[in-house]
Amino acid sequence: MTQRTGPLAGKRVIEMGVLLAGPFCGQLLADYGAEVIKIEQPVVGDPMRQWGREKPHGKSLWWPVVARNKKSITLNLRVEEGQQIVKDLVKDADFLIENFRPGTMERWGLGWEDLKEINPGLVMIRVTGFGQTGPYSSRAGYGAIGEAMGGLRYVVGDPDSAPARTGISIGDSLAATFGALGGLAALAHKNETGQGQVVDSAIYEAVLNMMESLVTEFDVTGYIRERTGAILPNVSPSNVFPTSDDQLVLIAANQDTVFSRLAVGMGRPELAEDERYSTHGARGAHQQELDDLIADWTRTITAAQLEAVLEEHGVPYGGIYRAPEIMADPHIEARNALVQVEHPEFGPITMQNVAPKFSETPGSVDWVGPELGAHNEEIFRDLLGIDEAGLAGMADRGII
Repeated sequence: MTQRTGPLAGKRVIEMGVLLAGPFCGQLLADYGAEVIKIEQPVVGDPMRQWGREKPHGKSLWWPVVARNKKSITLNLRVEEGQQIVKDLVKDADFLIENFRPGTMERWGLGWEDLKEINPGLVMIRVTGFGQTGPYSSRAGYGAIGEAMGGLRYVVGDPDSAPARTGISIGDSLAATFGALGGLAALAHKNETGQGQVVDSAIYEAVLNMMESLVTEFDVTGYIRERTGAILPNVSPSNVFPTSDDQLVLIAANQDTVFSRLAVGMGRPELAEDERYSTHGARGAHQQELDDLIADWTRTITAAQLEAVLEEHGVPYGGIYRAPEIMADPHIEARNALVQVEHPEFGPITMQNVAPKFSETPGSVDWVGPELGAHNEEIFRDLLGIDEAGLAGMADRGII
């Protein structure tokens, strides 16, 4: 097995999550070099092995990403023997990740009170829809529900349409990211005190924490944010503009000095002095007319010409990228933001690289999501000392 590098090299994670929220948290820690031992249900494994739109050879193309850098073992968590093996693994673990409904781990004898007796320095990351406490804690909670109740779903989309979703499982990923962030903060505390703790990451709270001043605006003024499509109200110009060759370019020139540079680039320097556009507040009050004015200009030139003008005058801009544009962009290539990893069936496949970048201890993508139980022998025999006869007996009893 490849020797892992990265800032978490030498740290061990037991991942018991399924689907996306728990596994993405494990992916982040694995990207940073941790040894992540993923526990999966025998025979069927994590449902993520089957998820995703495109399935060449019947295989998920999501699984190689979310399970990259992990070791897969199978274990029946519903029986005492399987639960004891988890306890044995926890003895030398730094983190345990789980995203079952609250109370599940306790029923299995694997709750926090049980595990901290085994390893007082353990950091237990628990990712759920509504958290471990409160009246909704026992509810099933998927990412879409957290996005809705956290306030995101209502403000996404066109004002004339029903609330939209973002097109990715952002609620799950945010809760996983907050879980990883909290886990690393808890690790720092453990390094100082030797004391572990629970990191309780709720999907709706992770989404809620990204909602800027939405709650405070209502609390102080009674203002309720609505769907605004491609713009943020009163932030102008910051929109997508058309070009003569039917391309779309996003221009973000809402700061006073930047708008002045845009006006010069447009050949209309007087706009920066016009009382309707000279300040951030004024531009916000005249947002639609200013966007229309800029669009009238951008429609007269090609995307390449527009980008050249914006680059020359120091105005932030960007294309509206799909996967083909992402893969072709020279900046993305120069920063190695994508990486090719060998897949046993598909050959080299491209996926996003580790983020953020570390100057001294870079993370890496060393292998794609493994086959179910690919590391049973390594973990059970080499780590726990279970011999071949013991492994065969566990398999016969449906433990692995």
